[in-house]
Amino acid sequence: MKNLLKKLSPLAPDDSGACSVLYELGGITVICDAGGCAGNVCGFDEPRWFEKRSALFSAGLRDMDAILGRDDLLVKKLTAITKQIDAPFTAIVGTPVPAVIATDLKAIERMSEKRTGLPCIALRTDGTRLYDYGEEMAYFRLFEKFTTDKLPVKKGKAGVIGATPLNTGKTDSKKMSEVIRAKGFDDVVSFGMDSGLDEIINASECERLFVIAPSGIKSAKYLNDKFGTSYEVLYPFADDDPCLKAVNDLNGRKVLVVHQQFLANELRNRLETEQGCDVTCASWFMLDKDYAREGDIHITCEEDMISAVQGVDAVAADPRFKRLLKDFTGEFIPLPHFAVSGTLDKDIK
Repeated sequence: MKNLLKKLSPLAPDDSGACSVLYELGGITVICDAGGCAGNVCGFDEPRWFEKRSALFSAGLRDMDAILGRDDLLVKKLTAITKQIDAPFTAIVGTPVPAVIATDLKAIERMSEKRTGLPCIALRTDGTRLYDYGEEMAYFRLFEKFTTDKLPVKKGKAGVIGATPLNTGKTDSKKMSEVIRAKGFDDVVSFGMDSGLDEIINASECERLFVIAPSGIKSAKYLNDKFGTSYEVLYPFADDDPCLKAVNDLNGRKVLVVHQQFLANELRNRLETEQGCDVTCASWFMLDKDYAREGDIHITCEEDMISAVQGVDAVAADPRFKRLLKDFTGEFIPLPHFAVSGTLDKDIK
């Protein structure tokens, strides 16, 4: 029961992360559920619903569909959708329902491709892991499936992996792209944000990849192994980014930054170099050991979070964590993480 959340709301699950990567790619995404998980994605974990359209559907499994595993009915529904929507591919995202009844998603993938004539990727998410696990799986399957040809490298073209609202708190990639252009790149593509499937297909054209969240590392390594594309880890903060403004005036203090690892690392670098702070990074999500310092903290439960703030002067974290830290006497700095509270960075006060 250690991992039971008693004071916090549930964090964004893996199926939401997968849907976030797929959202703008132009495909037809079917969440293999009875309606609840799709409602969670649409209602809480995807802010782009207010700005951009996506062909995202619930499988609408009834009780007996779930119990008996009527895969043919799911494929029939998907086939009917493809006749109404012109899409380059389909995707099926798993939830607790297919996980519990051991649905063979790989078989559904093959059946779907045969019936629809479109490429299909089936993602074995199950709703029990966190969003970045689903993002990692979706990115990797997309590049593995569609980035097949080694194309001539276009000098000055860069690709960004990890740009989702769940990682960045942003619904577009404009300002992040401007930061990377300032590094000497004329053409910047954020895979899955402000881009479609063609950019995934042509990913080998990139001169360099920028990975802005741990969920993109596996795919960056894959593209590096297959095409020799170099990659760099960073988080591209614009000078007027609300996250930077939030952590002003912390000169020399001991600070704990809680967020996705690469954003937290970049904040640490700035706080150390510009304000002389002593900073520790922590995350409830992936903590890649290759990009962590000794003392960085992987939080797995509420008690870990409470322990992590002991002895620090300030905590920069999502406002939702205030519920846990009522006894913390230092300064609490609001640093929204959409996967935690559904709060975008533009809402930082």
